[in-house]
Amino acid sequence: MFITKESLYSGFPIPTYKMYKIKEEFFMLTKRQNLLETIKGGNPDRYVNQFEPFALQFMTPREVRFPEPDYGGAPRRNWFGVLIQWPKGTPGSFPVHGNQKVIKDITHWKDFVTMPDTNYSEEEWAPWVAEAEKVDRNEQFVTYFAWPGIFESLHYLMGMEDSLVNFYEEPECMHELIDFLTEYELRMADTVCDHIHPDAIYRHDDWGSQLSTFMSKQMFREFLLEPTKKIYDYYRSKGVVLVVHHTDSYCETFVPEMIEAGIDIWQGAMSTNNLPKILQEYGKDITIMGGIDNGKIDRKDWTKEAINAETDRICELCGTKYFIPNTTYGGVGSVYEGVYEAVSNEINVLSKKFFK
Repeated sequence: MFITKESLYSGFPIPTYKMYKIKEEFFMLTKRQNLLETIKGGNPDRYVNQFEPFALQFMTPREVRFPEPDYGGAPRRNWFGVLIQWPKGTPGSFPVHGNQKVIKDITHWKDFVTMPDTNYSEEEWAPWVAEAEKVDRNEQFVTYFAWPGIFESLHYLMGMEDSLVNFYEEPECMHELIDFLTEYELRMADTVCDHIHPDAIYRHDDWGSQLSTFMSKQMFREFLLEPTKKIYDYYRSKGVVLVVHHTDSYCETFVPEMIEAGIDIWQGAMSTNNLPKILQEYGKDITIMGGIDNGKIDRKDWTKEAINAETDRICELCGTKYFIPNTTYGGVGSVYEGVYEAVSNEINVLSKKFFK
């Protein structure tokens, strides 16, 4: 596992994927301009190469007060008291459940969950404001990394099984808790936007597995659509111009709802979705970012040939409009050293082939 404790910015200590050096190519459009041309179906001059247009800002004062667990280290609690652990051989951290669930009875959730503090001092914000100010906004989007989303927060607090069962058995309590979580996200949005003024938001909320969504479309519309839309509408009211939503899953049945919620780019779209069909039917309204499943290529025995073949296949399949080739993990990097770099280098090769 190749994980570094170095931030994307200035060596501040946060856990993230290892950053790899990608072969530089020179084009007429900036990375930001090229992305905008891609999502509007205009005239990009190459593929958007994975996360290159996004200056991801992972850190806020919250992450300093509640640091992520070390890779392979002891678990730590987040701002809701959820016990989080980062096991070896995994791309990120996960909640620890069993007898560690924060909410054991949804009908008494108010006894276990309190609103986290979002009143951070200017001194706490200072290093992250400085990092945002270093970004050339003509070249990249300052992008706030928002996590976990509403559904992820639910199963962090009570486990996946209880979350899904409670949608059926205790809908009123679930609506109350979702309203509470939404209010917390809005409070975080407020302080983030007032300090780093992000151009884009990259928000994590996984809604499915490799083969299916976690819930029906009807259930999604009942519980998650409106709060998701409310959060994204609020970010836009605060100056955010681009909404990127991560769910590395099968989720094509939710694409109309994604559009309704205000999502510009679906990151993490797996190849188990019918990506060409989605692009044909909805490309003018939403861009697909993904298609290169980490489960297929991010292996101990990976080869450049296998990565090139899979990257070539998905680019041939999806074309150049409204599509960003990308591995499906929710961030920059890979479990095995060199995989992310190899994908990016092949995307550069394909740009020369498909953009003339």
